[in-house]
Amino acid sequence: MTDFLSTGTLPDEYRELALTVRDFANQVVAPVAAKHDAEHSFPYEVVKGMADMGLFGLPFPEEFGGMGGDYFALCLALEELGKVDQSVAITLEAGVSLGAMPVYRFGNDKQKQEWLPQLTSGRALAAFGLTEPGAGSDAGGTRTTAVLDGDSWIINGSKQFITNSGTDITRLVTVTAVTGTTEGKKEISTILVPTDTPGFVAEPAYNKVGWNASDTHPLSFTDVRVPAENLLGERGRGYANFLRILDEGRIAIAALSVGAAQGCVDESVRYAKEREAFGRPIGSNQAIAFKIARMEARAHAARAAYYDAAALMLTGKPFKKQAAIAKLVASEAAMDNARDATQIFGGYGFMNEYAVARHYRDSKILEIGEGTTEVQLMLIGRELGL
Repeated sequence: MTDFLSTGTLPDEYRELALTVRDFANQVVAPVAAKHDAEHSFPYEVVKGMADMGLFGLPFPEEFGGMGGDYFALCLALEELGKVDQSVAITLEAGVSLGAMPVYRFGNDKQKQEWLPQLTSGRALAAFGLTEPGAGSDAGGTRTTAVLDGDSWIINGSKQFITNSGTDITRLVTVTAVTGTTEGKKEISTILVPTDTPGFVAEPAYNKVGWNASDTHPLSFTDVRVPAENLLGERGRGYANFLRILDEGRIAIAALSVGAAQGCVDESVRYAKEREAFGRPIGSNQAIAFKIARMEARAHAARAAYYDAAALMLTGKPFKKQAAIAKLVASEAAMDNARDATQIFGGYGFMNEYAVARHYRDSKILEIGEGTTEVQLMLIGRELGL
């Protein structure tokens, strides 16, 4: 894994995967991206295509219907998808790292056998019910409760900004809930809630600034009763377990962000060669060339950061700081590159049918979701002993 960090040359199996997903992104995703963005419609046909390719099963063992790959393979796929459509990329990212991964990491054998084959095949999606109206960055402020009543949990509360939570193929939400107190502190556990459980409601979808083809809903739980065996992992370890999931997810979001940053570079290079002003291509102007050069440098540096974090993760070494750095650097690169690309495109960059305009709207959430920029800085500072 670390051998190619300095050379930038991917091993054959990774390179072939990236090229395959790149072709899919250009031939299948890109032609319908503007349509789904304008209509705020979920791209079921694209998701089915990703499922048929095995992308939802990339980092999971074959025994659970996966492809037997690893987390870095997922990141490469996300980078390629992120170049052309962040909504599609986040659908895959959330479906794998936030939907299926908690079951794989912390589920018992029965839970894995029941849910993973559905999720790794892409026939079904799962959501990650963490954020609440009063508990965003402070996830420890969770107010949703789960009370043990005989052989059942009764869940009451709400969640917000939950990706993949209201599609026609969403089958499961993993929910963090307060299950008691220990020495005056909240005991937070995680519980599996099938979406057909009475009392569970995916409220109307949000009207968002970007990621318009991604499915995002607030959720409500009113006396939702699920079996006690739906507890995921050890009781009281829900918050700690989800922190591990978020650490991994930050690498994936960094990869998606790099894709967005690189997509802005690619679009800008093409446009700067074709667009003429004052009798020559605008790319021949040093101001434009330098702007694009800085964009390329940002994307390159961010890619190296997520490669490094992924390498540490796959070798079993601590990676929390590197994941935070990758997420910080890559999300800022995506936002900065989207702004510069829009400027290069001029008036066309303000038109939604152009990819750079969608990147401009989409990229802001990359600095917020799965840990804000400020949270990443806090984590890096803590890892430095500050």
